[in-house]
Amino acid sequence: MALAQVERVRRMLAERRPDVTVEVVALSTSGDRWQGALSELGGKGAFTKEVDQALLDGRADLAVHCVKDVPGDRPAPAGTVFAAYLARDDVRDALVDPAGRRIEDLPPGTRVGTSAVRRIAQLALHHPHLTALPIRGNANSRLAKLDAGEYDVLLLAVAGLHRIGLPERITHPIEVDTFVPAVGSGTLVLQCRQDDEPLLEIAAALGDRTTALETEAERTMLHILQGSCSSPIGGYARSEPDGRISLRARVISLDGKTVLDAHEWASDPVVLGTSVAASLLRQGAREILNA
Repeated sequence: MALAQVERVRRMLAERRPDVTVEVVALSTSGDRWQGALSELGGKGAFTKEVDQALLDGRADLAVHCVKDVPGDRPAPAGTVFAAYLARDDVRDALVDPAGRRIEDLPPGTRVGTSAVRRIAQLALHHPHLTALPIRGNANSRLAKLDAGEYDVLLLAVAGLHRIGLPERITHPIEVDTFVPAVGSGTLVLQCRQDDEPLLEIAAALGDRTTALETEAERTMLHILQGSCSSPIGGYARSEPDGRISLRARVISLDGKTVLDAHEWASDPVVLGTSVAASLLRQGAREILNA
């Protein structure tokens, strides 16, 4: 997945900045190697800390991340900056079922492979008769486990399956009003050293302003809630025709029995993210997240 994302950026640079020479620096992160729960490894930072260090050491100049893998409870590491957000891909979760069924047609006891607490909680809300089983590894290894019969179905990201060239494995996407997406779903961010002016200019040439505003609203909300990989939080911002941004967010208990929703509109993404987070906190989000 990571290499597919880097290849996308390499192609964009070849098209828009053919004068720039690109060398791909492959890194293996703690999150890639770890097969247990991410919370036991320190959360989503396990996917980014080695890359952060490579930037600071000068071994790499530009990093590509899935925004949903970037910790939301702290900013970019000192000395680095998120320089640009690429145009957003599909944000939805997808059911992957070799039998071709829709999620509402799955029988009781169906083994659903997912380790995302946001998905587990929304599965408990909408389909409590299904059994969520933990699964780790990249999308290819998860699909291999599915094909080997370790799971009956999987929940994966639509965007991720497209990025690795396997859209045919998508049985059907789940609409965002049912499974509110993860903050940063479908979005890639470019990170570089904050004093590297040439790279900042190059990254800006690849960025998408609409995606940047939507992501800022979502991540502002997540930061105020101090959300981590073990937090059942969903958030999805959309730019509206009137120029405002809407932000739909959900905090839900893991058993699916307590659901807090907020949906607001504003022109300023920071104001919007702050207001939505405040609404969720007034409803009792802190108690759910602490639990």
